[in-house]
Amino acid sequence: MRIYTSYFGKLNTIPTGAITPIAICGKAPEWYKGLEYKILAPKYKFFQEWKQNQDNDFYIEHFDNEVLAPLSAAAVYEDLEKLSNGNDCVLLCYEKTENFCHRHLVAKWLETNLNIRVVEWGTFK
Repeated sequence: MRIYTSYFGKLNTIPTGAITPIAICGKAPEWYKGLEYKILAPKYKFFQEWKQNQDNDFYIEHFDNEVLAPLSAAAVYEDLEKLSNGNDCVLLCYEKTENFCHRHLVAKWLETNLNIRVVEWGTFK
């Protein structure tokens, strides 16, 4: 299974059936009726503080310690594989590709801990 990342605004570019979209945010858009994996969502408290101060270092520290550190990357991979029925999946959030987003932190964490490549949907060749 390959894992990609993307954002809801690009959902219509992801081929239906071949790749399974999975939202990893605290609250998906009302119109989104797909799968969600909230285990990888940021915690409300530090997310709200980040929205006010835009301190990415603060966010990364809290995301790493409060969300990723308690998890096993292998177990997360297994969960995603089960959710997607073994298909490739794309982890979705709100921010555009070039903007700071927790999905990029998740991608790096998976790459580091599982020795896999996780790329942003549409940026690969």
